[in-house]
Amino acid sequence: MDPIRINNYCFDRIHLWIQYEWQIPQFMEVVIEVFYPKNRQANGLVMFSHGFLVGNDLLYYPKKIIGAFLDNSPLFDINPSAYYNYSEAIVEKNWAMAFVSAAHSQAIGIPGIDIGGSPRVGQETYAAASYLIKYGCTDFFYKEESSTQNQGFFDNAIAESSKFLVSNNVIFAGHSVGGAHAQAAACGFEKLQELGRQQYRMYDPVIFDREFLPAYTDRLSQWDPSERANPVGLLQLSPVDQQIWLISPGMKPYRDALATTPIPSVMIVGECDCACLDSSTPPGWSETPGKESQFTQLSPPESDSWAVVARVENGSHCGYLTEKSDLCSLADDPSQCKRGEGKPIYCSGGEESVFTTELIKRFIDLYPDGAGFEGDRDAWIGSQFLTDLNQENPDGGVVKLVPFSNGEYINYAGQVPAVTPS
Repeated sequence: MDPIRINNYCFDRIHLWIQYEWQIPQFMEVVIEVFYPKNRQANGLVMFSHGFLVGNDLLYYPKKIIGAFLDNSPLFDINPSAYYNYSEAIVEKNWAMAFVSAAHSQAIGIPGIDIGGSPRVGQETYAAASYLIKYGCTDFFYKEESSTQNQGFFDNAIAESSKFLVSNNVIFAGHSVGGAHAQAAACGFEKLQELGRQQYRMYDPVIFDREFLPAYTDRLSQWDPSERANPVGLLQLSPVDQQIWLISPGMKPYRDALATTPIPSVMIVGECDCACLDSSTPPGWSETPGKESQFTQLSPPESDSWAVVARVENGSHCGYLTEKSDLCSLADDPSQCKRGEGKPIYCSGGEESVFTTELIKRFIDLYPDGAGFEGDRDAWIGSQFLTDLNQENPDGGVVKLVPFSNGEYINYAGQVPAVTPS
């Protein structure tokens, strides 16, 4: 299907399989939805992970064959971009934005869900971003490969028309469990391999098409570094992590790695967000001094970490969404969460999603065309983005932030403890 074009942007949907490690028969069915500029000169990519994801598929080959003989349609029909359509944020700087999800079966009201503590999903996100960098908007990457060997004018035409990025710079972002998964992806390829070996989740992926006769890429380690995603930023919206022995070990090793990684990193949490502040293990952020949280792991006291956190007044878990999700809404239901009792918490498709779109837009503004952030930690802390964020009403809209104990609206390593005023 040809991509959908609206004004100067296109939308496309790509459907692939990822094998985590070329010697191990574990596969993941992945869908990528992407907005990219019509001129195919995108300066960078925002890669967004959402919260409804599941695990491995050992029935890859039977499903592949059955799908080819039927209608070859995707084995699931979920549209992550519908819930997180922040595409307005990318237009001014001519960036692209992609949404990745993975599933094997899904029924209305009974989706399969990854609970957040599996680094596999971050591995998939990184592989999907790299695929977009190397091959662009196409399901037929094997024609891209043949074009590099000068095997026909038609293949060369496909190669030229598919690619849409002029750099390999990627801001990894995500909401809820996707926020935790983005933490892994933002570590980059070498760290994903290193930590994957330590956690017995080996990572040197091969990407397959969905046709009857399998076509597959070289494993990621054999790609040129310029073809792999280069993480230049991390944006987490109410990240949720969980640890279940053997199944989901949690993202702490990846947060420990990010604590020493010099890239802009922002966490936004809602004041009334039980899923992030109470149910997550550890919580995304804690108002209790000395309590371990995802943020204290990302930003150890007195460290040189680049991680910054801000809190949305009356912010909920689902207020970031641009469209209502019944599943996500359960997290903010009064029967499940008491933090929002008596408060006008934000709902999906409202002012908090408008604030999020503006947040992403200003985050992208940090980066010169085709380049990463230019400056050290001091330049990041003093950047216009954080200066704007460090206000009660950052975007001039309805949404307000909650101040920390020192009166500031952002907190980072080296400041006073991140507690609220009494």
